[in-house]
Amino acid sequence: MSPSHEPFGDILAKVKLYLITDAFPKMQPIERFLTAAISGGVGMVQLRERTLDDKHLLEVATRCAATCRSLQVPFVVNDRADIALACGAQGVHLGQDDLPIQALRELAGERLFVGLSTHTPEQIDEATILGADYIGVGPVHATPTKPGRAAVGIDLVRYAATHATMPHFAIGGLDPRNVAAVLGAGATGVSVLRWISQSEDPQRAAVLLMEACARSGFVKVS
Repeated sequence: MSPSHEPFGDILAKVKLYLITDAFPKMQPIERFLTAAISGGVGMVQLRERTLDDKHLLEVATRCAATCRSLQVPFVVNDRADIALACGAQGVHLGQDDLPIQALRELAGERLFVGLSTHTPEQIDEATILGADYIGVGPVHATPTKPGRAAVGIDLVRYAATHATMPHFAIGGLDPRNVAAVLGAGATGVSVLRWISQSEDPQRAAVLLMEACARSGFVKVS
């Protein structure tokens, strides 16, 4: 069954490795990159791109959505509900300063699931009240993709594990060397950008990360 025919909660509960990418990963074209990453174990993809004009952003998002749909993994657009709806994405991811979740619901109804970035215990608690379908928790480690955002460390992942009512993905500088710590803290999934998107072999990069998760008893790798 295609993910589009499953309840959003069931879809998100299955995702263990969540890839975030801009429009320019090291491997090109982006369809080839996504196919390789998904074959390595990626279970959900987000396009986070802030350098393109709307026309070209929609073009890339549409290509990503088509690839993810063909491989039966959910596709998410960062920030832009309009682009998400236009390209056929299943979800949209919001930051704390983006369109409020209630406004997004009024715009999209139940056509999109909604993710929310959280950086404090208070924001995790509020995400439940607001009805986020999943949350990102971090950045666990400092990362150049979030300049000026202080690392929150493992304690916030522990807080999410005991307080969040929805799937929560640890994010921020994660790779096979340090992923065990966030899994041990109770993350229901991990989200990565550079480890996979900047790899010359994204399939292998995803496999290595999934193997590290398996060593922590988090997932089974066949």
